[in-house]
Amino acid sequence: MPGPRFFRTPNYTALSPSVTLDLARRADQLGYDSLWLADHLILGHDDAVLEGWTTLAALAGSTQRARLGLLQQAHYFRHPALAAKMGATLDQISGGRFIFFAAAAFGETEHHAYGLPYPDEAEERIAATVEGLELTLALWQSESPVTFNGARYQTKDAVCHPRPVQLPHPPVWFGEAHPDTLAACARFGQGWNSLPVGRVALKQNLAALAAACDQVGRDVDDIERSLESQILIVEGRDQVREKLQAMADLEPGKSPDPDVVPYLSGASDNLPESITSTWLIGTPEEISQQLSSYIELGIDHFLLWFMDAPQTHGLELFADTVMPRFATSA
Repeated sequence: MPGPRFFRTPNYTALSPSVTLDLARRADQLGYDSLWLADHLILGHDDAVLEGWTTLAALAGSTQRARLGLLQQAHYFRHPALAAKMGATLDQISGGRFIFFAAAAFGETEHHAYGLPYPDEAEERIAATVEGLELTLALWQSESPVTFNGARYQTKDAVCHPRPVQLPHPPVWFGEAHPDTLAACARFGQGWNSLPVGRVALKQNLAALAAACDQVGRDVDDIERSLESQILIVEGRDQVREKLQAMADLEPGKSPDPDVVPYLSGASDNLPESITSTWLIGTPEEISQQLSSYIELGIDHFLLWFMDAPQTHGLELFADTVMPRFATSA
């Protein structure tokens, strides 16, 4: 429950490490392509969140096939030389399944709470992230000790052995549509992820990514393009209102957004645009149509926040009824 009503996992009222790990392992068994953790130190109901890299290490040893990544990996949480060592280790113990998500981080409050830097200017945070990535990549790809003299980071004869399993290095992902981030993705990235946005904004951001790739002579189709979205999947459309109302009832003192109230009360049968524009919601057929509309825009990877978690119903229904429809293009 990390925020406003109906945000991300509104049905998950009390964090349980064992439940979280079981959900991830179940997703791996069902054939999901990747497993992601939000990289935060303070988040959610009671400010409870598992530290991302530690949890990924646990999953690396207890899953078999899914790729593993930290969503919006927070640059300032870990020195980039240490991140290189951690990433190489995780890639080794997972058998080459690690994805490195280079992000300037979100959450000024949690950085300051932990005594970590968080420059005011986004451009400085992005520049530090890119310089840190250059150091990380140098350590991953060098057989010799690395002496790095950057504006922000320095190493002297640093060694990262064993190197990652994936060659020349684990795939690097970026997120957000800031021009500096898109430029970095065009130079270094193998993946780019969008936060939940409407189709018009997404199309514009994808075009901006393509333009950034053109500037460096790169084909944008070399980059895996991902969309992050909340998902509520049900057998019948009549269950949507029932499930949303049950989630709203978990926090009776916190009212849903006013535009959702007419739908929940039954005064309207139309879901508000605030939901339909950025969620995947409905029956397997409706979800499949929504996915197809994003695929037509150029999206080829989806990061799904299952709103009914920690229940496994949505996770299993999607795997049983939707994933097979896209198996040939996966």
